[in-house]
Amino acid sequence: MTSAFSRARRMVALGRLAALACVAGSALAQQPAAYPTKPIQLIAQQPPGSGSDAMTRVWADCAARELGQAVVVQNKPGANGILAVNYLKSQPADGYNLLSIGMSQMTITPYVYKQQPYDPLRDFDGVAVLGTSPLVLAVPAGQGISSLADLQKLARSTPGGVNFGSPGKGSPAHLLTSALVDKLGVPGTHVPFVGEGAGLTALMGQQIHAMTLVIGTAAAQVKAGKLVPLALFGAQRSPLLPDVPTIAEALPAASDLARPAWIAVVAKAGTPPELLNRLNAVTEKCRGGDAQYKARLEAMNVTLTATAPADARTWAARDAAVWRPLIDKLGLATE
Repeated sequence: MTSAFSRARRMVALGRLAALACVAGSALAQQPAAYPTKPIQLIAQQPPGSGSDAMTRVWADCAARELGQAVVVQNKPGANGILAVNYLKSQPADGYNLLSIGMSQMTITPYVYKQQPYDPLRDFDGVAVLGTSPLVLAVPAGQGISSLADLQKLARSTPGGVNFGSPGKGSPAHLLTSALVDKLGVPGTHVPFVGEGAGLTALMGQQIHAMTLVIGTAAAQVKAGKLVPLALFGAQRSPLLPDVPTIAEALPAASDLARPAWIAVVAKAGTPPELLNRLNAVTEKCRGGDAQYKARLEAMNVTLTATAPADARTWAARDAAVWRPLIDKLGLATE
Protein backbone atom coordinates (compact mmCIF):
# COMPACT_ATOMS: atom_id res chain seq x y z
CA MET A 1 0.00 0.00 0.00
CA THR A 2 2.86 2.33 0.88
CA SER A 3 4.50 1.44 -2.41
CA ALA A 4 1.29 2.23 -4.36
CA PHE A 5 0.99 5.55 -2.49
CA SER A 6 4.60 6.44 -3.39
CA ARG A 7 4.00 5.57 -7.01
CA ALA A 8 0.94 7.82 -7.05
CA ARG A 9 2.89 10.72 -5.59
CA ARG A 10 5.61 10.22 -8.18
CA MET A 11 3.01 10.25 -10.95
CA VAL A 12 1.52 13.53 -9.65
CA ALA A 13 5.00 15.11 -9.45
CA LEU A 14 5.84 14.00 -12.96
CA GLY A 15 2.55 15.42 -14.21
CA ARG A 16 3.33 18.76 -12.61
CA LEU A 17 6.80 18.79 -14.16
CA ALA A 18 5.33 17.99 -17.55
CA ALA A 19 2.83 20.82 -17.19
CA LEU A 20 5.59 23.26 -16.20
CA ALA A 21 7.67 22.13 -19.17
CA CYS A 22 4.73 22.80 -21.50
CA VAL A 23 4.25 26.28 -20.07
CA ALA A 24 7.97 27.03 -20.35
CA GLY A 25 8.07 25.71 -23.88
CA SER A 26 5.08 27.84 -24.84
CA ALA A 27 6.72 30.94 -23.35
CA LEU A 28 9.93 30.29 -25.24
CA ALA A 29 8.02 29.78 -28.44
CA GLN A 30 6.42 33.21 -27.99
CA GLN A 31 9.80 34.97 -27.61
CA PRO A 32 10.92 36.82 -30.76
CA ALA A 33 13.82 35.29 -32.66
CA ALA A 34 17.22 36.88 -32.21
CA TYR A 35 17.88 39.74 -34.67
CA PRO A 36 19.08 39.45 -37.34
CA THR A 37 18.42 35.93 -38.54
CA LYS A 38 18.78 36.69 -42.25
CA PRO A 39 20.59 39.20 -44.50
CA ILE A 40 19.68 42.88 -44.19
CA GLN A 41 18.92 44.91 -47.31
CA LEU A 42 20.54 48.37 -47.34
CA ILE A 43 19.18 50.57 -50.12
CA ALA A 44 21.60 53.11 -51.64
CA GLN A 45 19.95 56.11 -53.28
CA GLN A 46 22.96 56.95 -55.48
CA PRO A 47 24.65 54.76 -58.13
CA PRO A 48 27.84 52.73 -57.59
CA GLY A 49 30.96 54.88 -57.66
CA SER A 50 29.37 57.89 -55.99
CA GLY A 51 30.59 59.26 -52.65
CA SER A 52 27.28 58.38 -51.01
CA ASP A 53 27.49 54.79 -52.29
CA ALA A 54 31.06 54.46 -50.98
CA MET A 55 30.03 55.61 -47.49
CA THR A 56 27.04 53.27 -47.59
CA ARG A 57 29.27 50.28 -48.31
CA VAL A 58 31.68 51.16 -45.50
CA TRP A 59 28.79 51.09 -43.01
CA ALA A 60 27.41 47.89 -44.54
CA ASP A 61 30.76 46.10 -44.19
CA CYS A 62 31.21 47.07 -40.54
CA ALA A 63 27.59 46.40 -39.60
CA ALA A 64 27.84 42.93 -41.15
CA ARG A 65 30.93 42.17 -39.08
CA GLU A 66 29.23 43.31 -35.87
CA LEU A 67 25.86 41.65 -36.56
CA GLY A 68 27.26 38.38 -37.89
CA GLN A 69 24.89 38.63 -40.83
CA ALA A 70 25.27 39.94 -44.38
CA VAL A 71 24.23 43.54 -45.14
CA VAL A 72 23.51 43.62 -48.87
CA VAL A 73 23.66 46.99 -50.65
CA GLN A 74 20.99 47.49 -53.32
CA ASN A 75 21.47 50.58 -55.52
CA LYS A 76 18.19 52.30 -56.47
CA PRO A 77 19.32 55.60 -58.06
CA GLY A 78 17.03 58.08 -59.72
CA ALA A 79 15.05 61.28 -59.06
CA ASN A 80 17.60 62.27 -56.39
CA GLY A 81 16.55 59.53 -54.03
CA ILE A 82 12.80 59.43 -54.61
CA LEU A 83 12.96 56.02 -56.30
CA ALA A 84 14.93 54.62 -53.35
CA VAL A 85 12.53 56.17 -50.84
CA ASN A 86 9.52 54.72 -52.64
CA TYR A 87 11.19 51.32 -52.71
CA LEU A 88 11.82 51.43 -48.96
CA LYS A 89 8.19 52.42 -48.35
CA SER A 90 7.08 49.31 -50.27
CA GLN A 91 9.06 47.00 -47.95
CA PRO A 92 8.10 45.67 -44.47
CA ALA A 93 9.06 47.76 -41.41
CA ASP A 94 10.89 44.79 -39.91
CA GLY A 95 14.49 45.96 -39.50
CA TYR A 96 15.61 44.03 -42.58
CA ASN A 97 15.07 46.97 -44.94
CA LEU A 98 17.20 50.06 -44.42
CA LEU A 99 18.10 53.13 -46.48
CA SER A 100 21.25 55.23 -46.55
CA ILE A 101 20.07 58.78 -47.06
CA GLY A 102 21.72 62.15 -47.34
CA MET A 103 20.98 65.65 -46.12
CA SER A 104 19.54 66.24 -49.57
CA GLN A 105 16.79 63.63 -49.32
CA MET A 106 16.04 64.47 -45.69
CA THR A 107 15.94 68.27 -45.92
CA ILE A 108 15.72 69.48 -49.53
CA THR A 109 14.28 67.02 -52.06
CA PRO A 110 10.78 66.77 -50.54
CA TYR A 111 10.39 70.54 -50.71
CA VAL A 112 11.47 71.23 -54.30
CA TYR A 113 8.22 69.66 -55.49
CA LYS A 114 4.91 71.45 -55.06
CA GLN A 115 3.35 68.03 -54.49
CA GLN A 116 5.62 66.70 -51.73
CA PRO A 117 6.66 63.14 -52.74
CA TYR A 118 7.29 62.01 -49.15
CA ASP A 119 7.64 63.35 -45.62
CA PRO A 120 11.02 62.55 -44.03
CA LEU A 121 9.71 63.27 -40.52
CA ARG A 122 6.75 60.93 -40.96
CA ASP A 123 7.97 58.19 -43.32
CA PHE A 124 11.28 57.25 -41.65
CA ASP A 125 12.59 56.04 -38.30
CA GLY A 126 16.20 56.97 -37.67
CA VAL A 127 19.03 54.51 -37.09
CA ALA A 128 22.06 56.82 -36.99
CA VAL A 129 23.72 59.87 -38.53
CA LEU A 130 27.07 58.57 -39.76
CA GLY A 131 28.98 61.81 -40.30
CA THR A 132 29.42 65.07 -42.19
CA SER A 133 31.46 66.07 -45.23
CA PRO A 134 32.05 69.48 -46.85
CA LEU A 135 31.19 70.26 -50.45
CA VAL A 136 33.39 72.04 -53.00
CA LEU A 137 32.51 74.12 -56.05
CA ALA A 138 34.80 73.10 -58.92
CA VAL A 139 35.33 73.93 -62.60
CA PRO A 140 37.24 72.11 -65.36
CA ALA A 141 40.98 72.77 -65.58
CA GLY A 142 42.29 74.67 -68.57
CA GLN A 143 39.43 77.18 -68.74
CA GLY A 144 41.28 80.07 -67.17
CA ILE A 145 38.91 80.14 -64.18
CA SER A 146 40.53 80.23 -60.74
CA SER A 147 38.09 82.26 -58.63
CA LEU A 148 34.43 83.08 -58.17
CA ALA A 149 35.13 86.44 -59.83
CA ASP A 150 36.34 84.59 -62.94
CA LEU A 151 33.21 82.44 -62.94
CA GLN A 152 31.09 85.55 -62.58
CA LYS A 153 32.76 87.12 -65.66
CA LEU A 154 32.22 83.90 -67.64
CA ALA A 155 28.53 83.87 -66.74
CA ARG A 156 28.05 87.46 -67.82
CA SER A 157 29.72 86.86 -71.17
CA THR A 158 27.97 83.55 -71.94
CA PRO A 159 24.41 83.37 -73.35
CA GLY A 160 22.26 81.78 -70.67
CA GLY A 161 24.96 82.22 -68.04
CA VAL A 162 26.60 79.37 -66.12
CA ASN A 163 25.58 75.77 -66.80
CA PHE A 164 26.06 73.95 -63.50
CA GLY A 165 25.56 70.28 -62.77
CA SER A 166 24.34 68.34 -59.75
CA PRO A 167 23.58 64.71 -58.80
CA GLY A 168 19.88 65.52 -59.19
CA LYS A 169 17.13 68.02 -58.58
CA GLY A 170 16.94 68.86 -54.89
CA SER A 171 20.48 67.78 -54.07
CA PRO A 172 22.66 70.00 -51.85
CA ALA A 173 24.80 70.65 -54.94
CA HIS A 174 21.71 71.93 -56.78
CA LEU A 175 20.55 74.20 -53.98
CA LEU A 176 23.97 75.52 -52.94
CA THR A 177 25.02 76.34 -56.49
CA SER A 178 21.66 77.91 -57.30
CA ALA A 179 21.96 80.11 -54.22
CA LEU A 180 25.55 81.03 -55.07
CA VAL A 181 24.68 81.97 -58.66
CA ASP A 182 21.89 84.15 -57.24
CA LYS A 183 24.33 85.86 -54.87
CA LEU A 184 26.77 86.43 -57.74
CA GLY A 185 23.97 88.17 -59.60
CA VAL A 186 24.41 86.17 -62.80
CA PRO A 187 22.14 83.88 -64.83
CA GLY A 188 22.53 80.13 -64.51
CA THR A 189 21.04 76.89 -65.79
CA HIS A 190 20.80 73.76 -63.66
CA VAL A 191 21.74 70.50 -65.40
CA PRO A 192 20.72 67.48 -63.27
CA PHE A 193 22.44 64.10 -63.62
CA VAL A 194 21.68 60.64 -62.24
CA GLY A 195 24.35 60.61 -59.55
CA GLU A 196 27.55 62.49 -58.88
CA GLY A 197 29.68 60.29 -61.12
CA ALA A 198 27.78 61.19 -64.30
CA GLY A 199 27.98 64.89 -63.47
CA LEU A 200 31.70 64.63 -62.72
CA THR A 201 32.30 63.04 -66.13
CA ALA A 202 30.42 65.87 -67.83
CA LEU A 203 32.32 68.46 -65.82
CA MET A 204 35.76 67.05 -66.69
CA GLY A 205 34.60 66.78 -70.32
CA GLN A 206 33.77 70.52 -70.22
CA GLN A 207 30.12 69.86 -71.05
CA ILE A 208 29.13 72.04 -68.08
CA HIS A 209 30.86 75.02 -66.52
CA ALA A 210 30.78 74.11 -62.83
CA MET A 211 29.55 71.61 -60.26
CA THR A 212 29.46 71.32 -56.49
CA LEU A 213 31.00 67.99 -55.42
CA VAL A 214 31.67 66.04 -52.24
CA ILE A 215 35.20 66.99 -51.23
CA GLY A 216 36.51 63.41 -51.44
CA THR A 217 35.36 63.22 -55.06
CA ALA A 218 36.70 66.67 -55.94
CA ALA A 219 40.10 66.30 -54.24
CA ALA A 220 41.16 63.29 -56.30
CA GLN A 221 40.49 65.11 -59.57
CA VAL A 222 42.05 68.34 -58.33
CA LYS A 223 45.26 66.46 -57.51
CA ALA A 224 45.10 64.82 -60.94
CA GLY A 225 45.01 68.28 -62.52
CA LYS A 226 41.56 67.82 -64.05
CA LEU A 227 39.56 70.21 -61.85
CA VAL A 228 40.09 73.61 -60.23
CA PRO A 229 38.35 74.16 -56.86
CA LEU A 230 36.90 77.63 -56.28
CA ALA A 231 35.29 77.52 -52.83
CA LEU A 232 34.54 75.18 -49.94
CA PHE A 233 31.01 75.21 -48.51
CA GLY A 234 32.22 74.90 -44.92
CA ALA A 235 33.01 77.06 -41.91
CA GLN A 236 36.74 76.35 -42.09
CA ARG A 237 39.27 75.16 -44.63
CA SER A 238 39.85 71.46 -45.13
CA PRO A 239 43.26 69.79 -44.70
CA LEU A 240 42.38 67.79 -47.82
CA LEU A 241 42.41 71.01 -49.91
CA PRO A 242 44.10 73.55 -47.62
CA ASP A 243 44.54 76.23 -50.31
CA VAL A 244 40.84 76.36 -51.19
CA PRO A 245 39.03 79.29 -49.52
CA THR A 246 35.83 78.83 -47.59
CA ILE A 247 32.71 80.28 -49.16
CA ALA A 248 32.84 83.14 -46.65
CA GLU A 249 36.42 83.93 -47.68
CA ALA A 250 35.64 83.70 -51.38
CA LEU A 251 32.38 85.67 -51.18
CA PRO A 252 31.48 87.15 -47.76
CA ALA A 253 27.87 87.71 -48.84
CA ALA A 254 27.50 83.93 -49.20
CA SER A 255 28.72 82.98 -45.71
CA ASP A 256 25.29 81.50 -44.89
CA LEU A 257 25.98 78.74 -47.46
CA ALA A 258 28.65 77.14 -45.25
CA ARG A 259 26.64 73.96 -44.70
CA PRO A 260 28.29 70.50 -44.89
CA ALA A 261 26.50 67.50 -46.28
CA TRP A 262 25.66 64.57 -43.98
CA ILE A 263 24.58 60.99 -44.41
CA ALA A 264 22.35 58.82 -42.24
CA VAL A 265 20.85 55.34 -42.11
CA VAL A 266 17.09 55.15 -41.65
CA ALA A 267 14.37 52.50 -41.60
CA LYS A 268 10.75 52.56 -42.64
CA ALA A 269 8.49 54.22 -40.09
CA GLY A 270 7.05 51.65 -37.70
CA THR A 271 10.21 49.59 -37.34
CA PRO A 272 10.39 48.21 -33.75
CA PRO A 273 12.43 50.56 -31.51
CA GLU A 274 14.50 47.70 -30.10
CA LEU A 275 15.79 46.95 -33.61
CA LEU A 276 16.62 50.62 -34.23
CA ASN A 277 18.51 50.70 -30.94
CA ARG A 278 20.38 47.53 -31.87
CA LEU A 279 21.45 48.99 -35.21
CA ASN A 280 22.42 52.26 -33.57
CA ALA A 281 24.56 50.42 -31.02
CA VAL A 282 26.30 48.63 -33.89
CA THR A 283 26.98 51.99 -35.57
CA GLU A 284 28.45 53.41 -32.38
CA LYS A 285 30.64 50.34 -31.97
CA CYS A 286 31.91 50.79 -35.54
CA ARG A 287 32.61 54.48 -34.90
CA GLY A 288 34.32 53.96 -31.58
CA GLY A 289 36.19 50.71 -32.01
CA ASP A 290 36.55 49.60 -35.62
CA ALA A 291 39.81 50.99 -37.00
CA GLN A 292 39.01 49.94 -40.57
CA TYR A 293 35.62 51.69 -40.48
CA LYS A 294 37.12 54.92 -39.12
CA ALA A 295 40.05 54.92 -41.53
CA ARG A 296 37.91 54.34 -44.61
CA LEU A 297 35.44 57.12 -43.79
CA GLU A 298 38.10 59.57 -42.69
CA ALA A 299 39.94 58.92 -45.97
CA MET A 300 36.78 60.27 -47.65
CA ASN A 301 37.02 63.34 -45.40
CA VAL A 302 33.95 62.30 -43.43
CA THR A 303 33.85 63.62 -39.87
CA LEU A 304 32.32 60.83 -37.76
CA THR A 305 29.40 61.73 -35.51
CA ALA A 306 28.19 60.24 -32.23
CA THR A 307 24.48 59.77 -32.65
CA ALA A 308 21.19 58.37 -31.34
CA PRO A 309 18.30 57.05 -33.47
CA ALA A 310 16.28 60.25 -33.00
CA ASP A 311 19.06 62.41 -34.43
CA ALA A 312 18.17 61.73 -38.09
CA ARG A 313 14.81 63.44 -37.61
CA THR A 314 16.29 66.17 -35.40
CA TRP A 315 18.95 67.05 -37.97
CA ALA A 316 16.37 66.92 -40.78
CA ALA A 317 14.06 69.38 -39.00
CA ARG A 318 16.99 71.69 -38.18
CA ASP A 319 18.32 71.90 -41.75
CA ALA A 320 14.91 72.01 -43.42
CA ALA A 321 14.24 75.19 -41.42
CA VAL A 322 17.12 76.75 -43.40
CA TRP A 323 16.58 75.19 -46.82
CA ARG A 324 12.81 75.57 -47.20
CA PRO A 325 12.83 79.40 -47.06
CA LEU A 326 15.72 79.41 -49.55
CA ILE A 327 13.80 77.11 -51.90
CA ASP A 328 10.84 79.49 -51.73
CA LYS A 329 13.04 82.55 -52.26
CA LEU A 330 14.72 81.09 -55.34
CA GLY A 331 11.45 79.68 -56.70
CA LEU A 332 12.89 76.19 -57.06
CA ALA A 333 9.72 74.23 -56.29
CA THR A 334 8.18 72.67 -59.41
CA GLU A 335 5.39 70.26 -60.23
